[in-house]
Amino acid sequence: MARKRNRNRAKQAPAEISPPIIVESLDQEGRGVAHVDGKAIFIDGALPKEKVTYQVTRSKEDYAFANVAEVLKQSSLRVAPQCKYFGYCGGCKLQHYDFVGQIASKQRLLENNIKHIGKAKADNILSPLMGPTWGYRHKARLSVRHVYKKERVLVGFNEKGTRYVSDMDSCEVLVPAVSVLIKPLQEMILTLSLRDDIPQIEVAVGEGDVVVLIFRIMQALSTEDESILKTFADTHAVQIWTQTKGPDTIKPFYPLDGTQLQYSLPEFDLTYPFKPNEFTQVNPKINQVMIRRAMQLLNPQAGEKIADFFCGIGNFSLPIARSGAEVLGLEGLQNLVERAHESATLNQISNVDFGVADLFKVTEGSLAALGAFDKWLVDPPRDGAYELVQAITPAIAPDTIVYVSCNPATLARDIGVLVNEKGYRLSAAGVINMFPHTAHVESIALFQKS
Repeated sequence: MARKRNRNRAKQAPAEISPPIIVESLDQEGRGVAHVDGKAIFIDGALPKEKVTYQVTRSKEDYAFANVAEVLKQSSLRVAPQCKYFGYCGGCKLQHYDFVGQIASKQRLLENNIKHIGKAKADNILSPLMGPTWGYRHKARLSVRHVYKKERVLVGFNEKGTRYVSDMDSCEVLVPAVSVLIKPLQEMILTLSLRDDIPQIEVAVGEGDVVVLIFRIMQALSTEDESILKTFADTHAVQIWTQTKGPDTIKPFYPLDGTQLQYSLPEFDLTYPFKPNEFTQVNPKINQVMIRRAMQLLNPQAGEKIADFFCGIGNFSLPIARSGAEVLGLEGLQNLVERAHESATLNQISNVDFGVADLFKVTEGSLAALGAFDKWLVDPPRDGAYELVQAITPAIAPDTIVYVSCNPATLARDIGVLVNEKGYRLSAAGVINMFPHTAHVESIALFQKS
């Protein structure tokens, strides 16, 4: 059906090809940015400093989206993509851009957001944090689709710009232990009676290449289906879990006594058990260097009181506690708080406590009720921590805040509050390349009271 849709599109009159234009930068989605008569043009497939022509796909009064038609003058940083599915699969956006260029563009995007959204400037720009560039993804959500006419099942990321599933049998950014499973999964699912009722498979990999696959199933498994899944699990040494409705229905299917997923932070002598549906960083090697930098910036000391907001399973809380500081970790999800307690007990750490709190509804009163802390570590989801930073009052303002962000736009917004309203200085900021070859920008910032 996806191919039929593409053929129908091909019959339409092609969009007019533009005159040549020079690309200025990359936007937050990895598209080239150029301007024509004050109108922003976002060009998919174009790189900074390239001269290109383009075809508009959607146009508004002040901006337009387009695809590159021809690259007339290439960037010196344009490279051949390593993955044969690049440009078709939507899993990566920047494989055609040299790794040095990717990092530089992400750093410029962060600085521009701080300047234009936050109306601020960092005293120091930190060197970017980098790590493995291929085979780094330990977590992913793969789409599944049964294609009747070809009698095939597709398993992979969605096609670029669509909800259709890419026709792929490997992936360069997934850990090899998962990449090699894509084709066997396609073949196995085709033999199931409910092959039309499995929309996605969530993947989680722990240390030692312990692989868990969570099958989203919309119908009950038959006895034969159960046998096929168990055989697959045995053959490929993976664990299979199922999800029939909401997240609370996720449970192990086979084997029932599988090895616990875990990751570790050797520098701090810490081990974290986790369930496959619980949030952990997709890139464990970068997670280690990110925590090292956060600890350097935070500089926790014995006897200090430190808050870790949006603490998850204690990824930052436990390293902070290793310093001897008294730590309070707050998180909105009960299951993550329970896992954080489990990890603290496992690692014999007693100077840390965890609690459940909706940090998107925090007020000056509820924040003041927690008491004053010497320092904060803040690691919010993409929505940022606007309510939290707005609730800071002089009586409880910490001396130091280290803010880890997965969205430079909301970070910049919150920087504006901290610097322009709450009396903080943005001492340092820099990018963390958690997701190589994608446009995703992770970053870290240090704030100190003026």
